[in-house]
Amino acid sequence: MNELRTQALACRDAALRVAALDTDAKRSLLRDMATALERHGIRILAANAQDMRHAADNGVQGAMLDRLRLDEGRVAVIAQALRDVAELPDPVGVTTRSETLANGLLVERVRIPLGVVAMIYEARPNVTADAAALCLMAGNAVILRGGSEAIHSNQAIAAALHEAMHRHAVPAAAVTLISDLRREAMVALLQLSDIVDLAIPRGGEGLIRFVTEHARVPVIKHYKGVCHLFVDRAADLPLALDLLVDGKTSRPGVCNALETLLVHRDVAGQFLPLAAQALAARGVQLRGDDATCAWVSDAVPVSDDDYAAEFLDLILAVRVVDDLEQAIAHIRRYGSDHTEVIATRDEAAAQRFVQALRSSVVMVNASSRFSDGGQLGLGAEIGISTTRLHAYGPMGAESLTVERFVVRGQGQVRHPQILA
Repeated sequence: MNELRTQALACRDAALRVAALDTDAKRSLLRDMATALERHGIRILAANAQDMRHAADNGVQGAMLDRLRLDEGRVAVIAQALRDVAELPDPVGVTTRSETLANGLLVERVRIPLGVVAMIYEARPNVTADAAALCLMAGNAVILRGGSEAIHSNQAIAAALHEAMHRHAVPAAAVTLISDLRREAMVALLQLSDIVDLAIPRGGEGLIRFVTEHARVPVIKHYKGVCHLFVDRAADLPLALDLLVDGKTSRPGVCNALETLLVHRDVAGQFLPLAAQALAARGVQLRGDDATCAWVSDAVPVSDDDYAAEFLDLILAVRVVDDLEQAIAHIRRYGSDHTEVIATRDEAAAQRFVQALRSSVVMVNASSRFSDGGQLGLGAEIGISTTRLHAYGPMGAESLTVERFVVRGQGQVRHPQILA
């Protein structure tokens, strides 16, 4: 593992160079990285096709295969995300608070880079570019440890990024892609507490739990996205139906897709048949409680495990609830603190829903699919945190900085000597 440590040390040295870049330099770098991705699009797609063939041969399917796949449109989205990050306010050096104390000390809180971020992910080649862009914008360097299923895609994307970095005299080590994909190497990376400042895993629950259990560095993560839509008695039902269809079917294999539908008993008779028809047309299987099965003849009985499941598939758990409070109690029991949605025209009900739940994103009359850094104005996201540390919810460049205290004085001492 000596080579891994050598790479990590080089990344730490490169972090000092990145931290010294001014805002204009970082923006210019990110724009050129986006252009490089577009210029090498054919090469990236060819590498991705190789990964897709290998994944299919090894039985990879469903959500993971969808996350792995690239096409011209997705490459264009990745490049645009880099440009979006380039236009964000630079978080580094921002004074978030300033006050003068009674003793004359000026106390400021100023954002600084974290240092070295270890990004551990699977089947998501877009993360290679997104993580690089966000870390660089925040003045950090990044160690990327992607999954074996996306190795050729990740290498092609990293090569394009390094080409742009070379033109800007930024060390390639600032975006280090680890080629040793053995599990032992991942564990060794997570043990480098003297080099790595933060680890962020993105992938299935198994990967995230493995990282959390073996890390000696701080870890920001979310285990899964069990996202709920509650259709209130005061909901606009056509609006609620749109939220349901978009949240469940637009891309079912992602963490912000809906997994459970809760419907107020007063509107269940109207809403559930409409929902069942719309979802059946899109191939969704409903797993419901007794009340749901009474309204929807082809729904299958739900289990307790279904309410806690992240299906990442065209499957939806459904429950009819007596009121708002029962919906809140259900989410508190089964939710994963990711994203919850209420459809209602009752402002008091909406406010109660927002205040009662502690999930990292709570939405009123908006699709769960907006729970994404790129959609919420962050340019891109490096992950979604459901750990209540310095960041909570979708994480962008600002979440890759921390506040420190800067104190300015005029010679003040805490315990003045008493002169004789």
